Amino acid sequence: MPIYNAPLADMKFILNDVFQAEKFWQKNENLAHLDAATAEAILEEMAKFSQNVTLPLNRTGDEEGAKYDNGTVTTPAGFKAAFQQYAEGGWIGLGADAEWGGQEMPKMLTVLSDEMLFATNPSFMLYPLLSVGAGMALNSYASQEQKETYLPKIYTGEWAGTMCLTEPHAGTDLGIIKTKAEPNNDGSYNITGTKIFITGGDHDLTENIIHLVLAKTPNAPAGSRGISLFIVPKFLVNEDGSLGERNPVNPGSIEHKMGIKASATCVMNFDAAKGFLVGKENEGLAAMFVMMNYERLSMGIQGLGASEFAYQNAAQYATDRIQGRSVTGAKSPDKVADSILVHGDVRRMLLNARANNEASRAFAVYVGQQLDITKFSTDPEAIKAANNRVALLTPIAKAYLTDTAFQAVLDAQMCFGGHGYIREWGMEQCIRDLRIAQIYEGTNGVQSQDLIGRKTIKCEGEFLAEYISEIRDFTNSLDAELNFIKDATLDAATEVESVTKYILEATQENPEFPNSAAVDYLHVVGLLSFAYMFARIANAAKEKEGDFYQNKIALAGYFVQRILPELSVRITKVKAGSEVIMSFSEDYFTHQS
Repeated sequence: MPIYNAPLADMKFILNDVFQAEKFWQKNENLAHLDAATAEAILEEMAKFSQNVTLPLNRTGDEEGAKYDNGTVTTPAGFKAAFQQYAEGGWIGLGADAEWGGQEMPKMLTVLSDEMLFATNPSFMLYPLLSVGAGMALNSYASQEQKETYLPKIYTGEWAGTMCLTEPHAGTDLGIIKTKAEPNNDGSYNITGTKIFITGGDHDLTENIIHLVLAKTPNAPAGSRGISLFIVPKFLVNEDGSLGERNPVNPGSIEHKMGIKASATCVMNFDAAKGFLVGKENEGLAAMFVMMNYERLSMGIQGLGASEFAYQNAAQYATDRIQGRSVTGAKSPDKVADSILVHGDVRRMLLNARANNEASRAFAVYVGQQLDITKFSTDPEAIKAANNRVALLTPIAKAYLTDTAFQAVLDAQMCFGGHGYIREWGMEQCIRDLRIAQIYEGTNGVQSQDLIGRKTIKCEGEFLAEYISEIRDFTNSLDAELNFIKDATLDAATEVESVTKYILEATQENPEFPNSAAVDYLHVVGLLSFAYMFARIANAAKEKEGDFYQNKIALAGYFVQRILPELSVRITKVKAGSEVIMSFSEDYFTHQS
């Protein structure tokens, strides 16, 4: 059976030493209720839950899967009890406002608790994750009455939430959705249409499900400017808060997927279902993006969780597996062979995964801190700067963390050799479950286009310039003993600055250029971000004694020598332009001879 031990020491190091979280919290009156001891206790409790409750359900949930039968969806054995235990522990409302029963914990802490759940059971994690996201959208845009009706029940886990965007013909281009919202005399709307790929669209975990649905009212403007957001409950809610009649919103089927099989991904049919407008008409997309920015960071954390899980299992296997001898002589002469850790290529794969995990974890906490500033700070300038940083880094958090995690998981599987292809070792499921993280919440290609288009070209590189300024300010302060990471990070910042200028100029000449360069550019900014994270990690570790801290510095050195050089390759690809890509005719792609 696969193993998992929550990396609590690494998590505490990132929070306490790298980001000095307690000082950050205590300086903010809205976060002063939290200290390091409380944060550590929360992480320790989640470690127990993830290791003892969700991990044992991971493989069985995959094998049983969510099931659809005559309009009813059921989750695998054990999921309902685990969800009730999770809800009773207050985990759904961990980051929610106290007004609605939440504990108001900062995102830089909840990203770490989320990592443990994603590592042990991503299918399970998706159910409360969608509820949390729905709660965020409602808290930001719903009326006071709507908040009072829905939020407390969502955060106790009595009710769940969903996000209903995608339609059979409309994925990323939400402006062409067809779902209609016809107004009724009582102020409600009749919602009619079909949504697909709805995570947790129906299930047996809660007594009600609150769907947040994008639809268009009569005479709405064309495109995304005409989208409104509606609350469509599975069961209507009476004035006293009790459940009323069944709303005509039903699952038509569940998808048969490559992975996350225990997560019910539904086709949802709305047949004049009663819905209630959230916020103002034609402003629904703004409300949904409140939810989606957090969800996109969560997808990056899904990648981190999978990579940590895969690394731990691969490292244990490589330690136990004996095969061949070291080229410098037997390292275990009392055994018939040495462990495969004597082979440089096995170490390369494990170190790649370990470096990805440590940089990704730091980056997730960093982005979480920026989100905390936007939510809890009272300084308008700090909020503005953090909003810019979140806008720039959200596509990095989603796409770069899942791209690098997927490669890390593939490397981890390779360490097992043929056993990595066999179900009982857990690697093949890990790969299947992780693949979706590069696809949903906007594919990684779409995230790349967002970064290069809206977050770079549209603002003429302003967001990136602010980020690079911060990186330089920090890195220039490093001591001489860290020159290896200091010089590498500063050089990377200069290269990224230069290629960004190149992109801004090339786009003026050729409008097709950005789309062709987008993925490579996202990896360029991602590599710089990881260099920055390792600079912060090495700086926090340098004054400490013991192998744990010295290994942080050694891993930063590995990153500089073995991973960061990819930056120059990616820049070369960016500068190759779009001509060689766009020169092929459309017929070429279907012409077989």
